[in-house]
Amino acid sequence: MKKAYLIFLLLILPVSLSAADFGLVLNASGGYKNGFEEDNTLTYGANILPRFSTLIGDNGEFILSAGFSMGKEDESFYIPQLLRTEFSIRFGNSGIRAGRINFSDPLSLVASGLFDGVRYNYNTSTGNFYAGMFYTGLLYKERANIIMTENDKSAFYKTFEYNDFFKTYFASKRVVSAVGWEHPSIGEFLQLNTTYIGQTDLNDADTKYHSQYLIIKTGIPVNNLLMEFGGSVEFSQTLTDESKFNMAFAGDIGLFLLFPSEFNSRLLFKGTISGGRVNDSIGAFIPITAREYGYVLKTKLSGLSILSMDYSSKFSNSFSGSLTASYFVRNDLGTFSGYPIAADSEGYFLGPEVSAQITWGPASDLQFNLGGGAFFPSLGNAGSNEKLLWRVDLTLILLIL
Repeated sequence: MKKAYLIFLLLILPVSLSAADFGLVLNASGGYKNGFEEDNTLTYGANILPRFSTLIGDNGEFILSAGFSMGKEDESFYIPQLLRTEFSIRFGNSGIRAGRINFSDPLSLVASGLFDGVRYNYNTSTGNFYAGMFYTGLLYKERANIIMTENDKSAFYKTFEYNDFFKTYFASKRVVSAVGWEHPSIGEFLQLNTTYIGQTDLNDADTKYHSQYLIIKTGIPVNNLLMEFGGSVEFSQTLTDESKFNMAFAGDIGLFLLFPSEFNSRLLFKGTISGGRVNDSIGAFIPITAREYGYVLKTKLSGLSILSMDYSSKFSNSFSGSLTASYFVRNDLGTFSGYPIAADSEGYFLGPEVSAQITWGPASDLQFNLGGGAFFPSLGNAGSNEKLLWRVDLTLILLIL
């Protein structure tokens, strides 16, 4: 089987075998947690991640990676995925990447992860200019994490079934375009990154949700301190029998302090806000990819503010660790309505979360991660009588090839 695979690659790629690189990563994890509805639960899973890369000529590269996930969370799952798979080529100050590629906005608030499409970069003395066009409808839905409408939400939480593959596997169908500019050091002092992103809803649904985002991020390094500020404004159009037009806002601030010690320690203070509904014209901020926040709570950002502090340190060549404390606040009484919100709650403060992780890498091809955390709704006023959530996880990462 392996020989046939090699022959196939040689036929489709104009390269020699000596330029190719093969790899296989095994990721196995187990965890124990409680839930806000169910009893304590044991979870486990494994990912098999083969990859292949090769140079094409002097300026090109091809990368192919895939994944097969299996395990049990709420129920057993067996899921194949095509992961990062891209062709890239460089010519002068320009470069093109095409295929299933990684893309993220400057703040990772609007769009972040794998996308199918093409991206063009052009480097100049005045900064790096880039443009991209992407499609999301061929990605695995939990990889893309797109939940912008009730129709998206219904499809996202529908259990994946092989006998209904095309209706339960793929993500929401959207076209995403991006144009941006970044400069690493304006006047040797200011880092600046700005991006425009637009998305068009192609789903077969009665309600269409189109949106556009302007994102700006700045960074100011001062010795061992880096200050970052950023924000995004969203313009959205909800198209039904009666169309609605809204604005929304999100912002991010971070202070990174590096300690000049043998432990390579870092302290991060961060605040993130995703605006809630104010009136008929200013609504809740809805990102394209619904990134999860919190080690235990794992909530979406819309309508929430999160204050966090994170300390991380590399104790030795093989040991490192981190400690994170966060507090969650909702910005209106309607956008976020999940746990731990009690019925008819008028409280805004969800509560704090504390988590820690230790990483041990006894060898270059072997790594263990032990993590744990808890969320405390009793220290908020939105659902102070709800039960505490906690979880612990152990992960093994093994590079086989």
